[in-house]
Amino acid sequence: MQVFHTESKIIITCNKRLSIYLQQEVETLGFKPTRVFQTGIELLGTVTDCIALNLNLRCASQVLYLIKSFTADDPQQLYNNIVEIEWEKLIDFTGYFSVSSTVNNEHILTPLFANVKVKDAIADRIKSVKGIRPNSGAEANKTLVHLYWQDSEADIFLDTSGETLAKHSYRKIPGKAPMLEALAASTIMATHWDKNSTFINPMCGSGTLAIEAALLATDKCPGLFRMNYGFMHIMGYDETVFFSERRKLKDKAKKEIGFKIIATDISADAIDISQKNAKTAGVDHLIDFSVCDFEETPVPTEPGVIMFNPEYGERLGVHTKLEATYKRIGDFMKKDCLGYRGYIFTGNPDLAKKIGLKAARKIEFYNGKLDCRLLEYELYEGSKREPKS
Repeated sequence: MQVFHTESKIIITCNKRLSIYLQQEVETLGFKPTRVFQTGIELLGTVTDCIALNLNLRCASQVLYLIKSFTADDPQQLYNNIVEIEWEKLIDFTGYFSVSSTVNNEHILTPLFANVKVKDAIADRIKSVKGIRPNSGAEANKTLVHLYWQDSEADIFLDTSGETLAKHSYRKIPGKAPMLEALAASTIMATHWDKNSTFINPMCGSGTLAIEAALLATDKCPGLFRMNYGFMHIMGYDETVFFSERRKLKDKAKKEIGFKIIATDISADAIDISQKNAKTAGVDHLIDFSVCDFEETPVPTEPGVIMFNPEYGERLGVHTKLEATYKRIGDFMKKDCLGYRGYIFTGNPDLAKKIGLKAARKIEFYNGKLDCRLLEYELYEGSKREPKS
């Protein structure tokens, strides 16, 4: 089974509402999606193509390569179909594999039961050919198999990513309520920032937005921070392909930029965490960090993008205080950020009303399960706000 050179369906998953940005990335890499849906992209390619996708993508979660599609009404039919696959040509009998699944079938009360049926079928097949059962478990750092089972239609995939791609592997210290790296990259892409002008991130927290901006500006891909993927544990893997692709990433990454990326926070601990995370990402020299209230954030005369990700006020007792903070953010942007495009990412529409500016765009995102908006403000001299009645 020459999966590294055989074309099949590839599903690239992402968090809800990120597929439009994932599509941009995939097309930039030269791939043509055959389908775009709310949580991913479908295209045709080989596992060798999956190597490039895993290393380059910022907005993705998993890159799945289809092994077989079949009909299965119940767990026994599921087992019968999976045991026919030549797993001995995909998984080393001395190796380790794990199974994940997305299941909606009347006979399955928990995905864990489906996972066990898949594990049994794979292990039984390999033992029947090699005489030894491979080890299996919950860890996702070796060969990973994914089952998608909707009613009676089932797809079995090789998960070529393993651990999720949505975390970009540089954030060793998360800080409080950090924004997922894939979400941060997507929100910056949504601003249409030209990656060649000022980017300011007050209230930066653990620094994710500023770091992702620096990575985008330097064309530095997440694959440079990670050395283990699911495709490495599939039989037939040629490490020279991986290192060749990784060399391309290194060669195209820029070391310097000709503009400012500024990150501030009133918490010295937050700035310390941000600097350490930026250093791990290799972009600490590109970001001007400082400890200050957001209103004291330096704003260069050369315009660009200013982006806030303030608290949403989900905890009791903080809503009134945050109303004043949101109003101050609006006042700061219209007073000190003229000529910039301002952005506020929030999951609280009531607090957003306190900003006091009319949003030019309201871009939909989810942060986990929380319905959020990225609010865009064009900060003109004087104001383009609608007059009060």
